[in-house]
Amino acid sequence: MRSVEVVDSLARVPAEDWNRLAGGNPLLSHAFLSALHETGCASSATGWTPQFLLLKSGAALTGALPLYLKEHSYGEYVFDWAWADAYHRHGIAYYPKLLCAIPFTPVTGARLLAAADADQDILIRAALELARKLGVSSLHCLFPTPPEAQRMCAHGMMPRTTVQFHWRNQGYASFDAFLAGFSHDKRKKVKQERRKAAAAGIRFKWLEGDEIRERDWAFFHRCYRQTYREHRSTPYLNLEFFCRIGAALPRHLVLIVAERDNVPIAASLNVRVANRLCGRHWGALQHHPALHFETCYYQGIEYCIARGIATFEGGSRGEHKLARGLMPVEILSAHWLAHPEFAAAVEQFLAREARGTERYVDELADRSPYKSPAGAAPTSNERRATSNE
Repeated sequence: MRSVEVVDSLARVPAEDWNRLAGGNPLLSHAFLSALHETGCASSATGWTPQFLLLKSGAALTGALPLYLKEHSYGEYVFDWAWADAYHRHGIAYYPKLLCAIPFTPVTGARLLAAADADQDILIRAALELARKLGVSSLHCLFPTPPEAQRMCAHGMMPRTTVQFHWRNQGYASFDAFLAGFSHDKRKKVKQERRKAAAAGIRFKWLEGDEIRERDWAFFHRCYRQTYREHRSTPYLNLEFFCRIGAALPRHLVLIVAERDNVPIAASLNVRVANRLCGRHWGALQHHPALHFETCYYQGIEYCIARGIATFEGGSRGEHKLARGLMPVEILSAHWLAHPEFAAAVEQFLAREARGTERYVDELADRSPYKSPAGAAPTSNERRATSNE
């Protein structure tokens, strides 16, 4: 007997049962999601109301779907503001909507947390049924694996393609060996940027796992908050959240700290997900030429080379990453809209957008900093994120 239950808190789900389904992905772990919820970062008060689907066979948990009732589109990284605006102009409510995602985390990974194909199908049907029952405008699934996106589309959801920039490790022995694959002009530019940071007396250290103490989290949060403030925005995450994941998931976390005259001035937070390093957040208390590039990209690449990590994901968007060796990768999402006329219009838009995205990726590949396609540019079969974790 299969049954589907909707819960508004992971406190009702044993951590070992959930983590078994999450498959070792720290971003999907019970500890990571609970930290987001219980610190108030992703909660009803901030427009993220958990509506997690639990699939059970008798009393055993056999599947789950991280699902939220959303009152806005902040913190998603796949942008549907134009859709919301079109609904508003026609006097139709776009919010609330249902969202399958990890809050504030544009990292591809499993969303249908079930081993059996039949159980994955049950979860998709249950999510669509819940959307209809609640009377929401839409259901969206962000950053699923390609097979999951394909399965969702088989159930009537619409595919969408966006672009991220990833670096691939070709077995480089050093950062210089990596740069050796660049064209002369591009290699010269990167070296000039790195020299600027060094000339300013800035040095870097990598803090891993238990090396990251509470004072380090306090410093990082101060940098993170300051950078949001300078962009006239409000940070999504609080110090309690960072301390929680630091205590619960230490072996997955890497803090890259920039120091000047032995005083920390900037930091970036990275998460190790299997054989990937995912750059997530950064901040700085001082401004120096190329500090952002060094802290967020070059040090992350150096870390991957030193640790033998296959991929460095630089986060969403940002063509400036291309010149630093991060190549475009197509990322998938899946969408369902209840309103038939809007659904038809969005389907046409997504088809046009997909063609435009393909051309855009081709144009970016033509501007690759590498001397030859063999450098690190993904092939056409590799362009879509391949993580199945």
